[in-house]
Amino acid sequence: MRSDRELSTDEMNAFGHELDALRQRTLADLGEVDARYIRRIRAAVRFCCWSGRGLLMFGWFAPTWLLGTALLGLGKILENMELGHNVMHGQYDWMNDPELAGRSYEWDIAGPGDFWRHTHNHVHHTWTNVLGMDDDVGYGVVRLFPEQRWKPFYRWQPLWVTIQALLFQYSVAIQHLRLDKVFKGKLSKEEVRPLIKQFNTKILRQWGKDYLCFPLLALLFGANALAVLAGNIVANLIRNLWTFTVIFCGHFTEQAAVFSKESVVGESRGHWYLRQLRGSSNLNGGPLFHILTGNLSHQIEHHLFPDLPARRYAALAVEVREIAERYGQVYNNGSLWRQFATVLKRIWVYRCPPAEVVSTQV
Repeated sequence: MRSDRELSTDEMNAFGHELDALRQRTLADLGEVDARYIRRIRAAVRFCCWSGRGLLMFGWFAPTWLLGTALLGLGKILENMELGHNVMHGQYDWMNDPELAGRSYEWDIAGPGDFWRHTHNHVHHTWTNVLGMDDDVGYGVVRLFPEQRWKPFYRWQPLWVTIQALLFQYSVAIQHLRLDKVFKGKLSKEEVRPLIKQFNTKILRQWGKDYLCFPLLALLFGANALAVLAGNIVANLIRNLWTFTVIFCGHFTEQAAVFSKESVVGESRGHWYLRQLRGSSNLNGGPLFHILTGNLSHQIEHHLFPDLPARRYAALAVEVREIAERYGQVYNNGSLWRQFATVLKRIWVYRCPPAEVVSTQV
């Protein structure tokens, strides 16, 4: 359980001012080092993906197939996490590079970038962990907090979560369609039809590239198309599982908190910062680990400063932690395995209705 100290109005305002000042100092310091970094990440994505696809052309020969699949999976992780996600937050708009423009970047997953910019950048980051406003709390299929109203299908949520993890890119894409509202009659089919068309277009583009174009190229060059197809499927699976793990560990751990709609009425800047801190979880690790998570291992800093280049989060974390502790706030961090274990425990415990949960202290 969290043990945060409640802040007075003056303390809340001072807390917000300190974090605003930290953000402004970082913005003023952005420059060529940051630009060079993201260009190198972009180059690394291209190298991993194309070298991986090239190695898959050697067919089922174990060393090349395994290495090719691993490289392609690595490239997809880097593109999804450190490149696409961060670029679409506008973290590098100041570079005026059309390929790194947050409003137009299209990433290498099933969900259209425009979907993500709304459901994630706008809705999630505005209403982080607010029940009934942030659809990322359980993604509509998982009960992770006792404050969520229990529904019978939650009994099977270990199964739903497993399917969600394996197909995570599709889960993220479908979220924006709000099919639950269509089924309840709160959203008409006419309203959702353009979104479904956009969704289908992006799906066909992704499937065409990974599961048709490159296997056909393999046939054209006399290579084994099935080996190429299998490599692409496994690479996407690797990316889905990794992304799922990192995201769930950033939001649904033992110390993560949720909030009511009433608690954000008239919310001040300081209170918004405080909600980001209390609703987020960090992961310990080295530089390579942080890059592979898209620096979402610093989920606290990402929620506080989503438009700052993620490579800055490690340095910001030192100051954020000091500020949090000075104001008596829990700075939630731990190893990947420890944090993920608490997520799994939440999934298991809160599958049951309240009357069957012996203790809600997860």
